[in-house]
Amino acid sequence: QLQFVESGGGLVQPGGSLRLSCTASGFTFLYYTIAWFRQAPGKEREGVSYISSGGANTNYADSVKGRFTISRDNAKNTVYLQMNSLKPEDTGVYYCARSTSYTRRWETYDYWGQGTQVTVSS
Repeated sequence: QLQFVESGGGLVQPGGSLRLSCTASGFTFLYYTIAWFRQAPGKEREGVSYISSGGANTNYADSVKGRFTISRDNAKNTVYLQMNSLKPEDTGVYYCARSTSYTRRWETYDYWGQGTQVTVSS
């Protein structure tokens, strides 16, 4: 059974840090690019970061460059998103998703997790 389980979200003050995890099961994890997307209320879904199947290549949205780091451990079927220097505009539901392409285009991602809420507020 295909499954993504996201964890690590929560409430944090501006300037704080969180680490999100996305653990997959039910498919051959190391064949897929994995991405993190986020969606805030009233806003469009935004691609935050994605990582190639082997982990050698990563890409970030301009809004998070220098603050977020994506990584993966294929032995654990898990992708991480380390988020530092968080800002209120980082607030949203964060989803992980898989694609056979190395791309930010969300329509190529064919399976999505349920999401984890991140709230940055004082």
